[in-house]
Amino acid sequence: MTDPARVRRHAERVRELVASVVRTQIKDPRLGMITITDARITADLREATVFYTVLGDAAAEAGTAAALESAKGLLRSTVGKALGLRHAPSLTFVLDNVQDQVKHIDELLAAAREADAEVQRRAAGAKHAGDPQPYRVDEDTEDEDEEALASRDKS
Repeated sequence: MTDPARVRRHAERVRELVASVVRTQIKDPRLGMITITDARITADLREATVFYTVLGDAAAEAGTAAALESAKGLLRSTVGKALGLRHAPSLTFVLDNVQDQVKHIDELLAAAREADAEVQRRAAGAKHAGDPQPYRVDEDTEDEDEEALASRDKS
C-alpha cells in the first residue's frame, strides 16, 4: 500500500513541476494565460490528473488544451525524472472551470434567497388553519375535569 501522505506530496510536486515547465520551457504560441490549479495522482503513482484554468474565451481554452497535449511528453519526462519514480506517471489535463461553477452557485443562491423572501412574504399575513381547539371536548367532561383540579388544589 502506498502512504496517503506520500501520494499527496507527489501530487503537490507534480503540480509545481508542471507549472514551472509550462512557465519556462514550453514556447507554444497556442498556450494562453494558464494557471495550474491542482494535481491529483492515483495511489499506485501511475496516473496524474492536472487541473488548469485559462484566462480568455473558448478559443484560448482550445488552444491551450492543444498546446498541453502536444507538450505532454516533455512534461511527463520532466515529472518522472524529478520524482525519481520507477515509472513516470501518465499525465491527463483537465480544464478546471471554477469560474463557471462559481457563477452557477451564485445563481442558485440568488434563486434560494428569492424563494425564501417569497415564503416570508406569504407567511407574514398567514393564519393557522382550523379552530384554536382542534379536538372535540365534551362539555360535561370539561366541567368534571375543572372540578377535579379545583378540589385537588384545595387539598
